[in-house]
Amino acid sequence: MKGSTFTMIKPDAVSAGNSGAIIKMIEKSGFNIVAVKKTRLSQKMARRFYAIHKERPFYQDLCNYMSSGPLIAMILSKDNAVADFRTLIGATDPSNAAQGTIRQLFATSIQANAIHGSDSEENAVIESGFFFSELERY
Repeated sequence: MKGSTFTMIKPDAVSAGNSGAIIKMIEKSGFNIVAVKKTRLSQKMARRFYAIHKERPFYQDLCNYMSSGPLIAMILSKDNAVADFRTLIGATDPSNAAQGTIRQLFATSIQANAIHGSDSEENAVIESGFFFSELERY
């Protein structure tokens, strides 16, 4: 049975023109793109998506960054999707990311780390639902 996960190519990677290379890496790693959407978060949408971090000191900077430009949201499917995708993207801090991971190759800082990947199947469902309606997913 295939699992699914959610990802966003973040504004820094989109503006740097790295979306195509990142998508190619994702597909070459065996992930199927189930849904894809290029969009831009408003401040209100960013605050809602990152509400879990509301009390953290980086919350407003994160919301500002994620609403600073277009992003590409995707639902991906593959066996062991969440864990395999987290391995593919690498550590949040690109200086700690393994060689050849997306963040090691394309991220410029902890905040401008090129890509988001769901940390659990439950969050993948929630995050996918934020960007894609049921009809858009299938």
